[in-house]
Amino acid sequence: MFRELTRRALKPIVFILCLIPLIWLIARGFTGNLGANPIEALIRGLGDWALRFLLITLAVTPVRIVTGWLAVARLRRMLGLYAFFYATLHMLSYVGLDHLFNWSVLWEDFVKRIYITFGVSALVLLIPLAVTSSDKIVRKIGGVVWRRLHRIVYVAAIAAVTHYFLMIKAGYTEPMIYAAVLIILFGIRLYKKWA
Repeated sequence: MFRELTRRALKPIVFILCLIPLIWLIARGFTGNLGANPIEALIRGLGDWALRFLLITLAVTPVRIVTGWLAVARLRRMLGLYAFFYATLHMLSYVGLDHLFNWSVLWEDFVKRIYITFGVSALVLLIPLAVTSSDKIVRKIGGVVWRRLHRIVYVAAIAAVTHYFLMIKAGYTEPMIYAAVLIILFGIRLYKKWA
């Protein structure tokens, strides 16, 4: 009974927990606690959480393998969609708040600043994964095709970590941690595949 209740409660609890970073950023914005450049802080915060959720999503299978906790696998889709959600908000904040939808300036940024190119690439790679995340689509395209398509998530994660590395002007500790986590997660997947 308790195990069944825990299993049923897990998804709604995680769903609400995943909204907390957004609520926290909005609350900080309304109370004037986003620092001297609130738009930049909001964009950065949304991007940080997009990357964190992407890595958390990639960690689901290794956590299941290492711990034997099968219920965590049911959270993967929701966590992946949250990664896409935060990445989309990150991009919309950059496009709408920082550049006020000035497409010529945005295009110049995209061409001139390689970190923008990597960031946009990461988001574009996540789009087909978000679009094909429903059970109906999985049945329509087939599990084998779906699994192959969703391997793109690793390319998206590499692009996202590279975006972060190239964007930072100083203090590389955080992007190095994200890169190390990605390498470890990728290593566990490769080990599982070849073991």
